[in-house]
Amino acid sequence: MNTEILGIILMYATVVVLAIPLGRYIGKIFNYENTWLDKIFNPLDKLFFKLSGIDPTKEMNWKQHLVALLTINVVWFVLSMLVLTNMSWLPLNPDANPSMSADLAFNTSVSFVTNTNLQHYSGETGLSYLGQLILMLWQFISAGTGIAICAVVFMAMKERTSETLGNFYSFFVRACTRILLPLALVVASLLVFNGTPMTFEGKDTITTLEGEEQQISRGSVAAFVAIKQLGTNGGGFYGPNSANPMENPSYFTNIVETISIFLIPMAMVFAMGYVLKRRKLAWTIFGVMTIGFLLLLIPSIYFEMNGNTAITQMGIQQQLGSMEGKEVRFGSAASAYWAINTTCTSNGSVNAMHDSMTPLTGMFTLLGMMINCFYGGVGVGFLNFYIFIILAVFISGLMVGRTPEFLGKKIEAKEMKIAMIIALLHPLLILVGTALSSFLYAGNPTEYAGWLANPGYHGFSEMLYEFTSSSANNGSGFEGLGDNTPFWNIACGLVMLLARYLPIIGPVAIAGILASKKYIPESNGTLKTDTATFGLMVFAVIAIVAALAFFPALTLGPIAEYFSLK
Repeated sequence: MNTEILGIILMYATVVVLAIPLGRYIGKIFNYENTWLDKIFNPLDKLFFKLSGIDPTKEMNWKQHLVALLTINVVWFVLSMLVLTNMSWLPLNPDANPSMSADLAFNTSVSFVTNTNLQHYSGETGLSYLGQLILMLWQFISAGTGIAICAVVFMAMKERTSETLGNFYSFFVRACTRILLPLALVVASLLVFNGTPMTFEGKDTITTLEGEEQQISRGSVAAFVAIKQLGTNGGGFYGPNSANPMENPSYFTNIVETISIFLIPMAMVFAMGYVLKRRKLAWTIFGVMTIGFLLLLIPSIYFEMNGNTAITQMGIQQQLGSMEGKEVRFGSAASAYWAINTTCTSNGSVNAMHDSMTPLTGMFTLLGMMINCFYGGVGVGFLNFYIFIILAVFISGLMVGRTPEFLGKKIEAKEMKIAMIIALLHPLLILVGTALSSFLYAGNPTEYAGWLANPGYHGFSEMLYEFTSSSANNGSGFEGLGDNTPFWNIACGLVMLLARYLPIIGPVAIAGILASKKYIPESNGTLKTDTATFGLMVFAVIAIVAALAFFPALTLGPIAEYFSLK
């Protein structure tokens, strides 16, 4: 068997082996059961709450949870804007990098606060060390809020009848101190010992093999990269992200980072099974997500390993596969595996340029973000899947003539309206944004000539990808797009805001409403939701509602490009 394929199997198997016990550990944290890290972090948690004046034992209803989340996100956004627009004179700027313009600072602040990390700048030249540190902090915070709000939904699913669902601030702090921080320390240590920089010194001057002097940017790279991967953030310290050898020096670090991308999103599924004491349901959800993931992954690896047909027609052999935009130290298969990992999990980091992928692989990366629930981002990935569970329960109930129920609670018109609004929001933001940008470019290609390096089918894909990445809170890009302009900075910023918070508000509202309803004990007439049949129903709903909504746009972009190469 090809060694590249063996490497992929090793990485995926390792994630599964680690995610199961990690999910159990996360479940214990949500249930406030004793863990071995309590002795270390209990005093730290108490210090945080004492300084903030917050009572972590105060119970909140679902509306109070959302108010808390939105309020602190506003505060973080304002602080980020202040730092990014004043970096030039603030401390920790040894390379004298300039401050950001208002529109770029808006895009960047929204991007990191919303866990998107869409980067319309190059980190080594566009940020001071203080700017990098403030964004690194948001990578912890945005991931922590996603995990915390997912814990709220777990509590709502667990309770038979309850108006209160724990304390958001307590879930948030515990997510940061007991999950993200310990894992980030382990990953950062592995990266440091394998060549990733970790320093506050400025640029280093080296002499190349040609005898020329070159300046190399350094910084707190290892710490930044560790949380970018574990928190499904994806923002790179350097412009090329994890394709840069300073962020990702070797095949071993590539394995570590790839595993980190998938670890917590997968573990959250098993955490749900532990919290609810419904492990069969967790394995059903895991099965649906895995089937969807593999359907995107397997053809992507095939196309990248077989090379670009246009190059083959030129008589050029591609023994290593399609290697344009890829690093030789990783290879075509591992690059394709990373690409599907990062787009299915809303991570957005890259170890190869997605703009250079073969057309159908580019389509599968788009589909991973368009569906946005095959594992998904930390916490919020499950919230997206929860919406499809609600839709599938309702449709299944109608098909078999039973009252739609999920975990002993009736699903009625109010919950269905919220679920459909959230399910349709994602296609709305992506397709409207792409249509608007296409209209502007087609109406005045001279004025907007800097947008597209590749007009035509691929240029359409570049614009479609940018709005898809923004709406999926992913952050990766087809980098042939000239995106650091007021239009793209503001438009993508607005999409990121709407696509982050409305899909959180909707599932939390549904879960809160269901939690307050009277519990109905399961009987022989209850629709089972932990079976393979129901899993297939959920998969069908995802395919119909999510995937097919984007088929016309995909036809105009990557599919048309694929047939144009024949």
